[in-house]
Amino acid sequence: MRKVILLLLACLPVMAFAQGFQVNLHGQKQIGMGHTGTGLLQDGASVLFNPGALAMLPENYIQAGISPLIFKSGFNPTGTTASYYTKSKLATPFTFYGVWGPKQSKFKFGLGVYTPFGGLTDWGNDWQGKYALESLDLKAIYIQPTISYKLTNYLSIGGGFVYNHGIVDLKRAIPLADASGADGQAQLNGSGHGLGWNAGAFIKASDKFTIGLNYRSQVNTTIKNGDAIFKVAKSMEANFPQPNTFTASLPLPSTSSVGFGYTPNNKWTLALDVNYVHWSVYKVLSFDYGTNTSLLQDTHSPRNYKNGAAFRAGAQYKAKDNLFLRFGGGYGITPVRDGYVTPEAPDANRYYLTGGLGYSITKHLDLDLSFEYERVLARTQTNIESNLSGTFKTNVYIPGISLAYHW
Repeated sequence: MRKVILLLLACLPVMAFAQGFQVNLHGQKQIGMGHTGTGLLQDGASVLFNPGALAMLPENYIQAGISPLIFKSGFNPTGTTASYYTKSKLATPFTFYGVWGPKQSKFKFGLGVYTPFGGLTDWGNDWQGKYALESLDLKAIYIQPTISYKLTNYLSIGGGFVYNHGIVDLKRAIPLADASGADGQAQLNGSGHGLGWNAGAFIKASDKFTIGLNYRSQVNTTIKNGDAIFKVAKSMEANFPQPNTFTASLPLPSTSSVGFGYTPNNKWTLALDVNYVHWSVYKVLSFDYGTNTSLLQDTHSPRNYKNGAAFRAGAQYKAKDNLFLRFGGGYGITPVRDGYVTPEAPDANRYYLTGGLGYSITKHLDLDLSFEYERVLARTQTNIESNLSGTFKTNVYIPGISLAYHW
């Protein structure tokens, strides 16, 4: 029994950093064009996509947006016809950007507040994998002050400091039944922070062709003195002392991006982005509990992720002076190796399709809408720690809206 309990606790994630939780919802114009933006001059979202482009923006911006995310996963246990599904939940990734600089200045200053990692998953307490996960609610909120400088009419650079505020609430069942036959439950909740940076360069190769380079650094996020809450039968309470705390530190991976923009005429804008995410830093998940017992020891759970990549393309068509149509898509390669797929991150290679609409309400006020459908390909796996075996299938639906005031 001791080995079972330690194994279950070892699998508990504070933040499930897989591609499925790398939100990538950073601006409605960019979403509509397949998440491209590294090599384009579009709006204040360049604070995230490429700080080097800010100094080239012809106007100042204040903008905010939200992209409600509906995440639906299904699981079919190996050798059965049973099916389990996550409950309908609505996550709300958001963005805020501000960009300002005097008209004739070579400098522009920016501020971004956005959610690059997060997830909201609820499998309930009566499915086969309840000992691996019942529910997970996590958010990583980045705050990024930024500065950009135009070196020449063809080249600008920029960078920003990143502060991350992370929040997590996770529940899972423990196979220790009370007198009524109900399972025990473990819950971890807490918050923490991490530091990083974002830098980029923007090149106007010609009047029609632009290039962008961007690097977003790794952000090590540490949660200290989070609440570790265990509900077990009275006969086991001494082995799971309350109150209790935990400390954990996890890396949010760095991302290297290159982007290209092409404007063949005054109607069309085309874009291509390639992103390489350095997930290999996520090798182990460790927990240090404030109070240990013979059954509750500090745990070290291997993850052994590999680096992943995403390929994105999109287009914008100017239908009228105040109306823009957008569409795009992409393909992402999972960082999760065979044997390490878990219910909080049922990840696999994926493709997605996007569309969007931009409308200028006034000379200075824009309304942008976006929609994304994302399909995570079916993946049959047996987890090497929990032995949960079966096939995961996931679909994601993401509408979005933003307003931007520019002058």
